[in-house]
Amino acid sequence: MLPSVLRCARPVSTALAFSRPLAHFRPHMDPDPSRPVERAIRTKLTGSLKPEHLEVHNESHMHAVPPGSESHFRVLVVSPQFEGLSLIQRHRLVNEALREELSSCVHALAIQAKTPQQWGSNPSLAKSPACMGGSRGDHTVEEKLKAGRE
Repeated sequence: MLPSVLRCARPVSTALAFSRPLAHFRPHMDPDPSRPVERAIRTKLTGSLKPEHLEVHNESHMHAVPPGSESHFRVLVVSPQFEGLSLIQRHRLVNEALREELSSCVHALAIQAKTPQQWGSNPSLAKSPACMGGSRGDHTVEEKLKAGRE
């Protein structure tokens, strides 16, 4: 358990957060070595599903988490392995590939799992809604954010 926790932890750098506000708009097949959870997600999905197209978006910045967090993701996976499978079966394959991350450091994962034919007819990525402030009732959020900056 400790190695997976350590892989999920990363130093917080406010300078990095402010100097790269659009870092999540990178070329989608190019893993960023400074983002270990994102890199693990890309590696595992590529290895298990052999996608023709893969996008991994870190949406943590849209939530009440410390800068530099890797806890909320959206993935688009286009794979021939999805042919003939129901949507729930496709999601189960993605969840199985990312079992370790989902049980440790990834809090939320939005999945779009398409066949190459579906992707060809509609090559778009859904957008996530704005955070509805799920932490509003958590009066320790300010302390957590402050601790994340230290």
